[in-house]
Amino acid sequence: MGRLKALASRLFWLAVVLPLIAALSLLATGCGRQDEATAVTSGSRPMPVALQVTNTETVVERVPAVGTLLANESIVVRAEISGLIESISFDEGSEVEAGSVLVVLNSDEHRALVEQTQATVELARLSFARAEDMHQKSMMSRQEYDEARARLKESRAALRRNQAVLAKTRLVAPFSGSVGLRHVSPGALIQPGQDLVNLEDIDPIKVEFKLSERFAASIAVGQQVEVLVDALPGRIFIGEIYAVNPRLDPRTRAFSLRARVANADGSLRPGMFARVNLVADSRENAVTVPEEAIWPRREQPAVYRVMMVSP
Repeated sequence: MGRLKALASRLFWLAVVLPLIAALSLLATGCGRQDEATAVTSGSRPMPVALQVTNTETVVERVPAVGTLLANESIVVRAEISGLIESISFDEGSEVEAGSVLVVLNSDEHRALVEQTQATVELARLSFARAEDMHQKSMMSRQEYDEARARLKESRAALRRNQAVLAKTRLVAPFSGSVGLRHVSPGALIQPGQDLVNLEDIDPIKVEFKLSERFAASIAVGQQVEVLVDALPGRIFIGEIYAVNPRLDPRTRAFSLRARVANADGSLRPGMFARVNLVADSRENAVTVPEEAIWPRREQPAVYRVMMVSP
């Protein structure tokens, strides 16, 4: 009876358990081979990359700003004295040279005063000559002699004053430039300080702009700037910084700078809005790469370089 039970147990192992173990072993082996194949396949798949040949060029570092165009020299012509306008010697919008007469006021009264004081000077000069001769001969007191000399000086000072007033009846251009639109006509009676016409020197022309204090190390007199104006698209005007305000604006913490730009054709006009690029640095023969080729890193950005090896 015991032998029969042992024989039945062995038959159960052979018929049921062993085939089950074999099936599980085959399943495990198949899965392992599939994972291995998948791993090999994924590990050998190439990563797509794009290659580009680098080149060298001049790289310019620009600091953008906005500014306003200003005349090189600009005044409003005004009279120092009142008077009747006798003539106007310029055409509106024309070019005038330094020293050119612009406006002439009636000078009859002032000319008469000059002639009157000239006569007074001549009389005082003769009186002083006689007084000097008499003083040398001790025929005149020192006081009378001093009074005669003082009257001569006083008359000469009056003459110079009247001559200066007479000269103010002719208004001349203090520098060469373009006159604007006049505000008066011949025959008008003007008062001291009244606006007559503006005079502008626009070659070269100035551009005033501001930069933040963080660009202080990049600012220097003689530095180049590029100027663009909306009214003249596509044109770039080259200028040079000639002055830097040593004091920062306490509200904006910015420097005020001025540059001069050549304007021989007069295309740039005072008051225009300008876009300014300060050329902070310029490097020649610099190697350039596309921005997307730069890999960000903690310490320093990097790029991959392909080394070509001969077979």
